[in-house]
Amino acid sequence: MDFTLTEDQQMLREATREFCEKRVRPHAEEFDKKGAISDDVLREAGELGYFGLVIPEEYGGLGVDTVTYVIVMEELARVCASLEIIISVHNSLVCHAISRFASDEIKKTYLPRLATGEIIGAYSLSEPGAGTDAGSLIATAIRDGDHFVCNGTKSWVTNAGLAGITLVFFKTDPEAGKKGISCILVEAGTEGMTLGKPEDKLGLKASDTREISFADARIPVTHVIGEDGRGLSIALAILDAGRIGVAAQAVGIAQGALEEGLKYSQQREQFGQPIANFQAIQFKLADMATRVDAGRLLTYRAAFLQDQPDSRPSCEIAIAKLFSSQMSNWVANEALQIHGGYGYIKEYPVERFFRDARVTEIYEGTSEAQRMVIARSLLTNGVK
Repeated sequence: MDFTLTEDQQMLREATREFCEKRVRPHAEEFDKKGAISDDVLREAGELGYFGLVIPEEYGGLGVDTVTYVIVMEELARVCASLEIIISVHNSLVCHAISRFASDEIKKTYLPRLATGEIIGAYSLSEPGAGTDAGSLIATAIRDGDHFVCNGTKSWVTNAGLAGITLVFFKTDPEAGKKGISCILVEAGTEGMTLGKPEDKLGLKASDTREISFADARIPVTHVIGEDGRGLSIALAILDAGRIGVAAQAVGIAQGALEEGLKYSQQREQFGQPIANFQAIQFKLADMATRVDAGRLLTYRAAFLQDQPDSRPSCEIAIAKLFSSQMSNWVANEALQIHGGYGYIKEYPVERFFRDARVTEIYEGTSEAQRMVIARSLLTNGVK
């Protein structure tokens, strides 16, 4: 396994870093305060191809491999985790699902527009009463001729207020339990579909998250992604890709926090010298760098395995997501500690990194859910 970056990967990484430093970092605090990424930054991200990273070239995307995708996600999260999750959900959950499971007609209709960012995708699985137990969802889509009549409420929908389309999971056969769930593409503005107010979150404040409600909304049956009744298996397959994106986000947040901690330690003086001269601070920085590197390598491994033929590395992906998310919270906490009292106020970016890191242990499967996946693999397959 060779993790040396190819020339194309290195060029894309450098281009992404330049975009983030010039166009995103100067406004990251403003985005956080306003609760939204500016339209011009989103538009430029589309022009640079970030909304089409995983979309095949035949539909106008870049068609990058998963390791390259992870490299880009880390660079985005290193500066603005909110922008990263907008692009990550769009790519890993929406575009990936359509590219892999949708009909040719749906691919031709939506992928070219998704690739440019003309429309942004959202993904809706969770409900107020259905989180980790996704099979317990109760929102229904009952067939009526050539349409489904959809009713119910979905929660925690990332990109809901930005989305041109949303992939929504409904019970199309309530009597069939988990085998009666389908994934349906819903266009923005569909009659009977209502967006809730933006959630006021602890972190990722510039990422739009809302509830979506359906009241007798009529969706064409041709909008089913994959086979009717196979929605849960699609969701579980796609969540692996989503978890890789969150692992990369966690690594990027941690890298950003480490850089802030290092910079501050070299500028802040106490007892007549920079605090970076004190062994207590040096050991913090050393431990932070070590853990960031470990998380990055685990995430690269998961991404590499994801692209191998006939591979389903759910365990390795869960390991990467579990470790990287916990690592990110620890590193952000240490970076804030290095800042002392200044880390507790919004004047310094480390406060935002600290808040943004927390959700990486919750969404796309909690840390507890990742342990379930890992333990199940151990009990079934033993230690590899």
